[in-house]
Amino acid sequence: MLPIFLKTLPFFALIAVGYLAARYRFFSEAASAALTRFVFYFALSAMLFRFSANLSIAEIFDARLAAGYLWGTAFVYGIATAVALFRRLDVQTAAIEAQCAAIGNTGFLGVPMLAVLMGQAAVGPIILILSIDLLVFSTLLVILVTGSRDGRMSPAMLRTVGMGLLKNPMIVAIVAGLAVSSSGLTIPDPVNEFLTLLGNAATPGALFAIGASLASKSAERLQIAAWLSFCKLILHPLFVGLGVFVFFPVTPFQAAVVVSASSLPVAGNVFILAQHYGIAPQRVSASILISTAVSILTVSTVIAWVSV
Repeated sequence: MLPIFLKTLPFFALIAVGYLAARYRFFSEAASAALTRFVFYFALSAMLFRFSANLSIAEIFDARLAAGYLWGTAFVYGIATAVALFRRLDVQTAAIEAQCAAIGNTGFLGVPMLAVLMGQAAVGPIILILSIDLLVFSTLLVILVTGSRDGRMSPAMLRTVGMGLLKNPMIVAIVAGLAVSSSGLTIPDPVNEFLTLLGNAATPGALFAIGASLASKSAERLQIAAWLSFCKLILHPLFVGLGVFVFFPVTPFQAAVVVSASSLPVAGNVFILAQHYGIAPQRVSASILISTAVSILTVSTVIAWVSV
């Protein structure tokens, strides 16, 4: 485990640098927000486009891998939802808690870190996971929240879901990259070098931005946040592991990548959605803070386990 921990440590050290820079006001909230926008709309999008443009759909989409990840994620989503409803929470709050329990920071942390740690062969499965999280579970959250408020499905709800997907630069970058790949076109060398240069900024920029965003997170409602962090860091990789190793077995490498990605801490976009809809932003904030801090140990442990 120690060699894996030492390999992951520089990534979390970059998160710590971002946190300290924002915590001690060297980096303002406005600067953190601007950096996040740069990474989200430019650097990470360039990285995903270049990866996707050099992969075929067959290299990304694997039905058994998708089924195993969906099974494990949906199981944890269901557990978190059931516990929330048992505590007599409303549907929209239960949906936000379930999102914390099952959706990891694949975009900002998983893509740059796992691609480096596990090699370029890991990119296809990572893009598949990211696509499932955005297309299936983010859509499910919008449907549950909007449906519980309106009391019914409506064309406006479907329009909201569709526009949200169309405006997401990660989805756009992946689809555009696959379109280039499917067309048989070759990216010109100057364009490829430009995308590489811009995409290389995604790893340090994303990790620094994660840390800077944590400085503004509060640690309220610790008991609930601890439960949601346990779901995300322990239960999620455990049940995804059952999915890809037992129920829908795939190659050991594919399984290792998917389980490693499932061990990532709570995604930052869950807080954005919680703020947007005004649903329990404090507990989401605390869940992101706690799960990210604890993941320094748990992610290394899971990667070491699946590597064996």
